Amino acid sequence: MNELDRESDPMSLAARQRRFEEDLIDAYDEELEMEVDDRILDGAGAMTDEARALRKHYFRELFRLQGELVKLQDWIVQTGHRMVVIFEGRDAAGKGGAIKRITQRLNPRVCRVAALPAPNNRERTQWYFQRYVSHLPAGGEMVLFDRSWYNRAGVERVMGFCNDAEYEEFFRSVPEFEKMLVRSGIQIVKYWFSITDEEQEIRFQARIHDPLKQWKLSPMDLESRRRWEAYTQAKEVMLQRSHIPEAPWWVVQAVDKKRARLNCIHHLLTQVPYNEVEHAPISLPERVHHPEYIRQPVAAEMIVPELY
Repeated sequence: MNELDRESDPMSLAARQRRFEEDLIDAYDEELEMEVDDRILDGAGAMTDEARALRKHYFRELFRLQGELVKLQDWIVQTGHRMVVIFEGRDAAGKGGAIKRITQRLNPRVCRVAALPAPNNRERTQWYFQRYVSHLPAGGEMVLFDRSWYNRAGVERVMGFCNDAEYEEFFRSVPEFEKMLVRSGIQIVKYWFSITDEEQEIRFQARIHDPLKQWKLSPMDLESRRRWEAYTQAKEVMLQRSHIPEAPWWVVQAVDKKRARLNCIHHLLTQVPYNEVEHAPISLPERVHHPEYIRQPVAAEMIVPELY
């Protein structure tokens, strides 16, 4: 059977069902592999029966909550809702992992991630909030800020990137800024991911010794480790001075990464009065066939070598 014949050969119902199941398993397998280091799991007796059961429960709950996130996404699109979710916390607190699981099954055109680099020379002369404004959501969008304007209350304060006057002006401005956004119809949800001193050290050591994770460590991360107490004090001031009814802070206990992800997603879902949006049934249209069309072969030198 040539390529054209294979392309037009109808699959049996059982074969189609088998393909659907294989695709589903393949997608989940990929995500399972990303969740843990298989190098560790391959070790004899690396996981107890209890640990395997907890792992299975975690994935069951994660997939269920991600299904709810898809419903939330549909509701946001239908209603034109605008939503900002802020993720703050120490380095290695698990913010990125939680964001990844939230966005994993969502449409990136609806749910966007904003992770801004350090401001450039031009941005340093702008109104402080200006570079964040362009990332705010339009109708039917949700934006997740992987760090946010609260950089001024954290890293900039601790590392001396802002002076005392700029720091105080931030706390005068940020409540009014967020109230203005809320009045304009943007919902703001703010999360602080909380880990212990000991847990951050363990995660940093894991990054140092894992070549696949060393890119996550920057000189700024290492310096933040040294200044743990200064960051603690800055965090306490930030939570006290920017916890407002219109945009309150929520603290996620994040020593256990998997529990933190599930708890964060579950809580996020409770912050929005969404409901399941009904969709019209979808039917795949019949493909148009032209007998006179002959598919041209692909040149051999263009084919990616099949090494696996």
